[in-house]
Amino acid sequence: MLDYIIVGAGLSGITVAEELLCRGKTVQVYEDSSQSSSTVAGGIYNPVILKRFTLAWNAGEQLEISIPFYRKLEKKLGVQLIFELPVYRKFNSVEEQNNWFTAMDKPGLSRFLDSKLETSVNDCIPSRFSFGKVRSTGRVDTAVLLESYRKFLISIDSLVSESFVHSKLDIREDHVDYNGEKAKNIVFCEGFGIKDNPLFNFLPFHGNKGEYLIVKAKDLQLKEAVKSSVFILPQGNNIYKIGATYDNVDKTRDHTQKARETLLSQLKKMITCDFEVVGQVAGIRPATIDRKPVIGKHPLYSSVYCCNGFGSRGVLIAPVMAKQLVAYLEEQLPLDPETNINRFNKTT
Repeated sequence: MLDYIIVGAGLSGITVAEELLCRGKTVQVYEDSSQSSSTVAGGIYNPVILKRFTLAWNAGEQLEISIPFYRKLEKKLGVQLIFELPVYRKFNSVEEQNNWFTAMDKPGLSRFLDSKLETSVNDCIPSRFSFGKVRSTGRVDTAVLLESYRKFLISIDSLVSESFVHSKLDIREDHVDYNGEKAKNIVFCEGFGIKDNPLFNFLPFHGNKGEYLIVKAKDLQLKEAVKSSVFILPQGNNIYKIGATYDNVDKTRDHTQKARETLLSQLKKMITCDFEVVGQVAGIRPATIDRKPVIGKHPLYSSVYCCNGFGSRGVLIAPVMAKQLVAYLEEQLPLDPETNINRFNKTT
């Protein structure tokens, strides 16, 4: 009998799998590539919400746990995942500059906001005002991470590349049975796909579609990430991701002309050099109504769990939630009430 079946091999699924494998547990992971938000994500880790100059939820703890987690995976998988990348916020007014310095007095923020403003970061990104630098930032190559980890799972015969059919799951008193494969527990890490899971369709996931443009700009030569109305994220070889959009209505997986035009308009206001659009990607972020993750046990079944709802900050949140969930599963340590699935269960 397996210890765990895991449904989904995005950021949530692979971090849960890694935590369990490191404890010597056996896992079988199901993945059909139906969800793309982890793959197309910008991958930026940034502790500051740059629209309001506030500290992201639990950002300090997330940095302390997540970056070492990815460093260990780099060694295990033999690939580079972390790219240290300065993040600059372009100010659009004197008021924004003043708000930056005001934010530095807020608890927890001062260590992440540089007090020295830059008058310029790139000749092709002019500004009437200055730029503020965020500390402890970088990029995780999520596409390489997922591809490499899935190959690792294949190498240990722990990946099944097919859709999980919920109706075939037989939940017994002390284990689950799926297509003849028995496991002590099952963890659903399906991203926005959890809306089609009859076991967890009571959870208030509304989804948030995000789209990026991929552009080539030879003359830009940007070595930093710059945020104004959109992020400009260097990918190497003169390629940049531009985004992202936020759409709470459209739940289709295809990229749209509307998003393309919006991102193009915003990019043209930021840079003065020529560029070429070479691609566009879209994904639906699994977002909850309170913008917090959801982890824990199904209200009726003791062997059924979920780990979901990372929104737009999955790179930092996923390793922390996986660590907490596995500690709960294996050591019976309590879950944080802020992320515990029970907050949405009216019977508890």
